[in-house]
Amino acid sequence: MMELRRPRPGEELLISWDASVQFAGQPPFTFRVISVSPDPTYHGWVWLTGYQLNDRGQAVAKREIYVRLAGLRPARRPGR
Repeated sequence: MMELRRPRPGEELLISWDASVQFAGQPPFTFRVISVSPDPTYHGWVWLTGYQLNDRGQAVAKREIYVRLAGLRPARRPGR
């Protein structure tokens, strides 16, 4: 079985329903990872702590989210 890569601090990810059903029905958002929990979870899932970013890349909320590694995508912001 292929092991999915865990995000690293500083990475910016696009969070949508692909990452977790908890995000269904809301627009995707950019999330800058601060830390990745070393605590064990279900296989292929991880707890991330970080900042939700606005369209200009500014932090608007600090969050802890539980996401599926296979659903994480790199964020693509204009000018970056």
